[in-house]
Amino acid sequence: MIMLGNLYPEPIEDAKTALEQGMKFLNGGKVADEEEDGPRLYSFEKDASFIFAAFRQTHGIDLETAEMHWWKFLALFMDLGADTTFCNLVGLRKRVKSGRATKEEREAAREMGDLFDVPEPDLRTAEEKEQEQEFMRLIGVNK
Repeated sequence: MIMLGNLYPEPIEDAKTALEQGMKFLNGGKVADEEEDGPRLYSFEKDASFIFAAFRQTHGIDLETAEMHWWKFLALFMDLGADTTFCNLVGLRKRVKSGRATKEEREAAREMGDLFDVPEPDLRTAEEKEQEQEFMRLIGVNK
């Protein structure tokens, strides 16, 4: 609903089509390929400082002041330099999650702790989240 509200300021009649087109827009004009799903390797929110630094290092762009189309951002994001901290962190996450990391890399990942972990998105509906909150309230747990 947030995506639809941001992409379609006027009321929409066909929410299903609008959602499909919205997802296509966010995917850079491509229809999402479900087979490409794998472990989550980065988070725009959690890794923001590394992404900002990588854009400055690779492209000389300050994302805090730059104005650019989402698709341009995606193209530049996919072309971040391999020597950036962000790309090295993503590479390490990929090797660890695929089981290809060396013993030293696995140890380094453990030592990174929270920095290494990428939160999985909460895919529950608003109703499911409300039910959990109500349950937690009933058992006396503040959440």
